[in-house]
Amino acid sequence: MTTTTAATVQVDIISDVVCPWCIVGFRQLSQALEREGIRAAVRWHPFELNPDMGIDGQNLREHLMQKYGISAEDSIAARQRLTDLGADLGIDFNFTDEMRMVNTFRAHQLLDWAEDSDKQTDLKQALFAAYFTKGLDVSDSDVLVGMAESVGLDPDEARRLLNSGERAQQVRQKQQFWTSRGITGVPAMVFAGKYLVTGAQGTDAYADVLTRCLAEAA
Repeated sequence: MTTTTAATVQVDIISDVVCPWCIVGFRQLSQALEREGIRAAVRWHPFELNPDMGIDGQNLREHLMQKYGISAEDSIAARQRLTDLGADLGIDFNFTDEMRMVNTFRAHQLLDWAEDSDKQTDLKQALFAAYFTKGLDVSDSDVLVGMAESVGLDPDEARRLLNSGERAQQVRQKQQFWTSRGITGVPAMVFAGKYLVTGAQGTDAYADVLTRCLAEAA
């Protein structure tokens, strides 16, 4: 049964924009929030799956086979499972043979800046869609500026920010904060500052921890 409450649960999400399970987990969380009638204050934190990825990136299938030691057949099967799961959550995964894994450090700098305007979640979802649905290079300045503009952020300021690198050190510090606390994979969500849930755990699991947080706050 759905209940209505004015309470808000703080949810800190550590994730990367090229992590399919991160958008899956967020959509499951969104379903849980809607079903339970709970509001969340979502804050996104940077994590790079491949911090040493070069500027040219790497073919995604080759990358997965090399990094995780899986076969081409297993890679195809994993993509299909994600595609099917995504369809149930309103996510249009459009995996192609040309898709590339790219460096996401600049995207995280833009997301850090977007928090100042309360546009982090909007930008994060736009970047997920840019990469997984449209097949765009989310390390490219023009793509990043376009995504910023699409959610109502100033494109000129976005480009200036990316060119200056003024958020780079701050983003590195935030990454180090979470890795120093044992975060080695994403998504990782911290509820109410004390409950850590790793991986995309499903709508029911997120609903359970959300209602627990509210009960304890009451």
